[in-house]
Amino acid sequence: MRLVWIAVTVLLASQCAAYAQQAPMPAGQLVRQVVYNELNDHQGHGYWRYWIERHTPRETRLEDQVETADGPVTRLALTNGHAPTAESRQAEQARLQHLLTSPAEQAHHRQEYADDEARIGRVLALLPDAFIYQYDGMENGCWRLQFHPDPNFPAHSIEARVFHAMSGTLWVDARMKRLARLDAHTIDNVDFGFGILGRLNKGGWFQLVRTQVSPTDWKTAKLEMHMFGRALLVKSFARETSEARGGFLPVPPAMNLADGMKLLDQSAAIAAPPRPQSRGNLAQAALVLRP
Repeated sequence: MRLVWIAVTVLLASQCAAYAQQAPMPAGQLVRQVVYNELNDHQGHGYWRYWIERHTPRETRLEDQVETADGPVTRLALTNGHAPTAESRQAEQARLQHLLTSPAEQAHHRQEYADDEARIGRVLALLPDAFIYQYDGMENGCWRLQFHPDPNFPAHSIEARVFHAMSGTLWVDARMKRLARLDAHTIDNVDFGFGILGRLNKGGWFQLVRTQVSPTDWKTAKLEMHMFGRALLVKSFARETSEARGGFLPVPPAMNLADGMKLLDQSAAIAAPPRPQSRGNLAQAALVLRP
């Protein structure tokens, strides 16, 4: 038996040595290149039309979304697998019309879009310095890296403190050096104002899956977020996001909100009924755009 364990140990050591020789660069340097590619390519990204399937405890919504220079335009296609009621269609049309005709609403929409873009940039910029990375093998053409918080990283902002409390796994497309997937979970409670203002509980988790849709563009195909905590001493909160995206089609890059709405009006969205959802696996509804 002892000889068997020795043989296994030697085999694993030889595999690890061979694997280490194949590693393209130190893991932290690879992550830095990935973040550079993500931020650099995002500056000149294309614009896309796609479906979004959003899950909440109350309902499942399938939406048709068009990206424009002024932010995305979205229209409801299905609710719980059924076409919207006449009342829902009226409310949806009123919402879109208000966005189209109200300068204040348009300004708010653009600001929300800009804030989301800036937030994504800030979180990505944290990746190279906030964590310590270690290669963990290859999987489906991706380098798999384990990460945990770097204790020497100064997490000053709320975003940085929340993100820095996570450990998990990062997948990097080996050919393109792009972020393909991120799984993370909070390993510590995060207190705000020494716990007086609030607390984010450990045990929450987050998953992001991305897919390549063009030579330079990668889009989010799946997003899961399940965070729990307490705000202002007694009020508990839960941040639960569960959505899938697909059917990516390129659209002209110079469109404004009105152009995006016209595109939504020019084609009808037909959705196949969602398959039953299992825990951790979003139903993949198909959305076909018909002229």
